[in-house]
Amino acid sequence: MTPAPCGRLPFAARAGAKMDRRNDLLAMPRDSEKTPKSGKAERASAYSKALGLLARREHSRVELKRKLRQGGYEGAESSEAIDRLGEQHYQDDLRFAEVLIRSRASQGYGPLRLRAELKTHGLSETRIRQLLDEADMDWTASAANQLRRRYGGLGSADPAEKQRRAQFLLRRGFPAATVRGLTHAEVDELADESD
Repeated sequence: MTPAPCGRLPFAARAGAKMDRRNDLLAMPRDSEKTPKSGKAERASAYSKALGLLARREHSRVELKRKLRQGGYEGAESSEAIDRLGEQHYQDDLRFAEVLIRSRASQGYGPLRLRAELKTHGLSETRIRQLLDEADMDWTASAANQLRRRYGGLGSADPAEKQRRAQFLLRRGFPAATVRGLTHAEVDELADESD
């Protein structure tokens, strides 16, 4: 092939050489596809996996244990990893609960919903009660804000609309007394077991 007047190869020759280099690169195994010489892909330790989970967001001990078990880590290995993370202050159930309460309260959920969610994370009833008291939230104002956001106002003369609004607040986890005060609807006493 004769070079072009400027001393370069014609376009077709340059493009062909570029494609050859590209094909060579595509044929090379990626780092994720490489396996160690033993033939097995190495798996991260339970500690590394849990640390990675905690780097994204706070987790409770119960939640970390469940996620590690789903990842195939044995009970003893995951327990040791979680204990070590707790000693290093990377994992703390109290800090997790405070973050969860702030997050869910800002999303418009009430104390009954928060209590139920915290119970699923393995916190004791006395600790939950203490945390909710320390949260210093005005649950009535929060419920009123949810009504305004959802329906554009608090009151309604229609009994069916009152009931609909009351059910909305009950599903969000607000106590029946708070719901009754805001909607003036007849709320079933069974809806609030903790009042």
